[in-house]
Amino acid sequence: MRPPTPAKPAGTRDPRPPAEVQRQQGRHRLQIEQSHERCRALGVSRIDAADLARLGRPDLNLARERNQRLFDHAAPVMALLHEQIVDSQSMVVLTDASGTVLHSVGDDDFLGRARQVALAPGANWSEAAKGTNAVGTALVEEQPVLVHADEHFLHANHFLTCSAAPILDPRGNVLGVLDVSGDHGSYHPHTMALVTMSARMIENRWLADDPRHLLRLHFHRHAAAIGTLAEGLLGVGPDGRIAGANRRALELLGLGGAALRQHTLASLFAVDLGPLVDHLRRSPIQPVTVHDPQGRPFQLVARAAAPLWNDPAQPDPPATPQPLPPRPASPVTARLVIHTAAHTSTPGTGSFAAPATGDARVARALQQLERVIDRGIPVLICGETGTGKEWLARAVHARSDRRAGAFVVLHGAGLSPVDFEARMTAALRDAEGGTLFVDEPVDWPLAAQGRLAHALQHLAPADPAARPAIVGASRADPRALADAGVLREDLLQQLDGLRVRLPGLRERSDIGTLAQALVAREAGAPALSPEVLALLARHPWPGNLRQLHNVLRTACALAAGEALIGIEHLPPGFADTLPAPAVRPLDDLQDEAIRQALAQCGGNITQASRRLGVSRNTIYRRLRQA
Repeated sequence: MRPPTPAKPAGTRDPRPPAEVQRQQGRHRLQIEQSHERCRALGVSRIDAADLARLGRPDLNLARERNQRLFDHAAPVMALLHEQIVDSQSMVVLTDASGTVLHSVGDDDFLGRARQVALAPGANWSEAAKGTNAVGTALVEEQPVLVHADEHFLHANHFLTCSAAPILDPRGNVLGVLDVSGDHGSYHPHTMALVTMSARMIENRWLADDPRHLLRLHFHRHAAAIGTLAEGLLGVGPDGRIAGANRRALELLGLGGAALRQHTLASLFAVDLGPLVDHLRRSPIQPVTVHDPQGRPFQLVARAAAPLWNDPAQPDPPATPQPLPPRPASPVTARLVIHTAAHTSTPGTGSFAAPATGDARVARALQQLERVIDRGIPVLICGETGTGKEWLARAVHARSDRRAGAFVVLHGAGLSPVDFEARMTAALRDAEGGTLFVDEPVDWPLAAQGRLAHALQHLAPADPAARPAIVGASRADPRALADAGVLREDLLQQLDGLRVRLPGLRERSDIGTLAQALVAREAGAPALSPEVLALLARHPWPGNLRQLHNVLRTACALAAGEALIGIEHLPPGFADTLPAPAVRPLDDLQDEAIRQALAQCGGNITQASRRLGVSRNTIYRRLRQA
């Protein structure tokens, strides 16, 4: 069931182009279908009664204490948002990064019904707990999500319409989710825009209140937009490096978060920190004109917390004002590239053996890549968010005979046609002799997809060796995306040479080995107990490798100085989110733990016994009986 369309006056029409409307509808349908598939894979039942379980008061207080800063910034925004939807049979909900409701405000007559589906504080709305819903699906997709009526996986939630947007910190990590849920009859198309706008307000407040006392840069193409939600916001450290950004800054600059954080103030805007500080002291509210690496002008205002500028080690401002560096006479296209470390091996040597940890599907993907890596065949890597698509693309580049060249990431989301053309031209030039990584083209406008398809089709550098290797990434099945009208067929044909799929972490058979390898990277990290390995194997891992890494880093920190990571060292509440385990004989679990320990210890029974905390005789006995 699609969300209802509000009645329009005669003679009016949707202001968006029909192709854009169709593209958005296709993307929405695909998003819901993929979420339903995840729910079925997790074993969620559509017909069971709603789970009304909530955290107990002590655990809820602990969750709120951990997220106090998020609540402090979100509460006033939630109150403002509620004023916009009052008397609409709706409520505003704030959750943490696991989907647990921290706070809610809403219409009294709707709150009673909301309690019937556990929308009260302490309830968990991850997909594993409540099936497809705006909060849980937004956490997986890390983007705004609308789930209306029977798009909810659970029948008990079909009376709801929910609009949710993730709240990200300046480094792109999910802090929580802001959601508006209401009776499906109260649906209004503007609700999603209000929620997205409110989430960005919270993100901006978070960055503005950064405890590191960063210099804040507020910028836009037009000075009148500074101070509004349309402005880009950057955090700059005392060393001049970009420490964080809001989402609008990424859109204005056409950069991903990781790429932006590789910049300094000088490389991004051709401005040194000292002259900018001097200008701030002289004219704190007067915008200055700066240019990005592509020569585009921006109006910029800098603001700073007092501790950064009252440092006695800083010299007094010079008596004669120092001008900012002059704007470039002509646009300069930046080489926003990432070079891999130098390799001393000859081209064609080495392998993907290091990242192979025992999963048959991953091993097959690596074997296929070995055969095509230097044959000029484009590669399309598919997999859910967090499965390591860019990591594998970098591994392909580092393994190829083009590893001395640049690894260039091409993003196209949020760029105007003119800006995309300039970005694409620069990327193709910079990737000559290296690798061009086409990141999630489904997020780009169809016109931008067509421009890249045309450019790749007619790409013929003077030196054939300079033609870059082409590696694409897609979080969904590219054939389904093309059929849904959100991915151009001609671009798919240019990217779809060898298609490999990285399985979701819940599908992998090597979670234990992978977890031990990640733990081994932490200095002095202890081993994982059999109980922890069993819990990791049962977890649904909606965030995939990224989530596993965060869980293990926390566990290593909590187990510092101890020989073994136990259940008590896992992040609080982690074990509570696991589905009920399948009943397995205890002997099977013991045998599995022993096999994993022996594999990790190279077959050394003495080391395995120490790691497991059991005697060598126990291991010998279990091996004889196996």
